Amino acid sequence: MRADAQRNYARLLDAASAAFVAHGADDVSLEEIARLAGVGIGTLYRHFPTRQALLEAVYTDQVESLSARAEELRETESPADALADWMRALVKFSSTKRSMTTALLATLGTDSELLSSCAKQIKGAAEVLLARAQQAGVVRPDADATDLIRLVHAVNIATEKAPDPGQADRMLALILDGLRPQHGAGG
Repeated sequence: MRADAQRNYARLLDAASAAFVAHGADDVSLEEIARLAGVGIGTLYRHFPTRQALLEAVYTDQVESLSARAEELRETESPADALADWMRALVKFSSTKRSMTTALLATLGTDSELLSSCAKQIKGAAEVLLARAQQAGVVRPDADATDLIRLVHAVNIATEKAPDPGQADRMLALILDGLRPQHGAGG
């Protein structure tokens, strides 16, 4: 892809992601996304011939960013901080991508290769960070990556319509406290 085409592609992904978060995956026009990206509608259709193609590209890009964030945290932060920061990123990803996931599930189904691949990528990132934290002795050994992902999902469902914007952070802090190894007879 030429440099200008790469820039347009990236701008379209960013604009679509922001629009889907703000308005929902089905409630924003492709013309509006093109306008937000500063490109013509023809440019959008050259990169993404359908709304579905755009949804899939945005979702995949966000999952790849979440995986890259896990790798960055693994290399730069302590095991406990890396896991906690990545779980916060997962909470944010999950809460902002809810309408996209719903739209993708409606068209692709739960057995789709795209959603399966993305789920494996997220689980793989969680497994690496969790194993590192467990090896360092800062996370209890009986926790697993699926538990963490489901707990984050539960936080998002529980706080989706909560009037208090800090509730998700407090709930995640409780989860992180519960992940600490238990010492002594009484815990």
